Amino acid sequence: MAQGIKKKGTIGILTGGGDVPGLNPAIRAVTIRALREGYQVIGLRKGWSGITDIVRDRNADNSEHYVTLTEQIVNKAGRTGGTFLHTSRVNPSKVKKENVPLHLKDKYKKEINDLTPEVLENLAFLGIDYLIPIGGDDTLSYGVRLYQEGFKVIAIPKTMDNDVPGTDYCIGFSTCVTRTINMTNTLRTSAGSHERILVLEVFGRYAGFTAMIPTMAGAANRCVIPEYPFDISHLTELLVEDRAQNPSNYSVVLVSEGATFKGMQEMMYKNGEKDAYGHAKLGGIGTAVSDQIKKESAKFNHGIPISIINQHLGYLVRGGDPDAIDSIVPMAYGNLALDLILKGIHGRLVVLRNGRYDNAPLDVVTSSKKLVDVKKHYNTDRLRPHFKSFEFQPLFIMSGS
Repeated sequence: MAQGIKKKGTIGILTGGGDVPGLNPAIRAVTIRALREGYQVIGLRKGWSGITDIVRDRNADNSEHYVTLTEQIVNKAGRTGGTFLHTSRVNPSKVKKENVPLHLKDKYKKEINDLTPEVLENLAFLGIDYLIPIGGDDTLSYGVRLYQEGFKVIAIPKTMDNDVPGTDYCIGFSTCVTRTINMTNTLRTSAGSHERILVLEVFGRYAGFTAMIPTMAGAANRCVIPEYPFDISHLTELLVEDRAQNPSNYSVVLVSEGATFKGMQEMMYKNGEKDAYGHAKLGGIGTAVSDQIKKESAKFNHGIPISIINQHLGYLVRGGDPDAIDSIVPMAYGNLALDLILKGIHGRLVVLRNGRYDNAPLDVVTSSKKLVDVKKHYNTDRLRPHFKSFEFQPLFIMSGS
């Protein structure tokens, strides 16, 4: 804190859920602005886990759970990807008995425990006046819970899927789209060399934006998304047709991890294990699509099956440094959060809407779902994005749905 500035209060900041490029720039923006305005900033480590696991004893070593942030600390990390505060998928309102912190096991003995009273006491123990969680709808839904309990919360949206309601943009989405386009173009050389169909599985549990936007940009011929169960035979026919029309004799489809075949009762999971928010880990739909396309392709290719290149992009699109948008937007979001604090406003989500920075009620996170508007943006016959006009549309066209 600058010498001579009287401390106005303490701001806590945390990152939860999956890592994305742009988190460290957001932490940096909050910290630098807050320090210069006279606030202390505490970084809570490992998402909601950090504030849940604290031992309320001044002699206890809580260094694994929080750190006092300085300009030197955040400047070093501010240009990099990931989150130097680390992250987790802990939900303090639903902690399994075996995951209750050791010092609280005598107090919480149910199979599922709500540790919110401990979180509130821990925030008071640290002297935190405002809390800024950065995360997707799961992480921020617990921020809503704390706000309902009377704590001052201002949230920053991040997720590669771009599916936090109330905002056109979430930190991490642009880098994800950029990487998806780049990696698809890289794999084109192999697909073309071997005259194959390229199947790429991308993130997107409930919303198909990460498949739709790259396809709209020309990275793929087709895409299948969670919002519309697709017919595999129809998809195959389209891809075989695309391949035949391509001088290099290949075609490309992007498959959202939450996409389903017509008739499937649920999404495809790697295993039955679920995180604290009730989500099982997705995976395998890209392989299933690849296997079925190869079988079906012979019907549309004179009886000859077409070989497939099957690639799961996974963490390759969320690792590494942020692109330009995911360097600029986090800076703006961090400063927007501080603007609200300086005005004494809380219970808000900082957002981008209609090309302008703004804020919205925090409970928008839990009051609705943000999905691709299939009727407006997805051609269910051609299995690809469609649009009638770009006039007055947001930067990423369908991201405001």
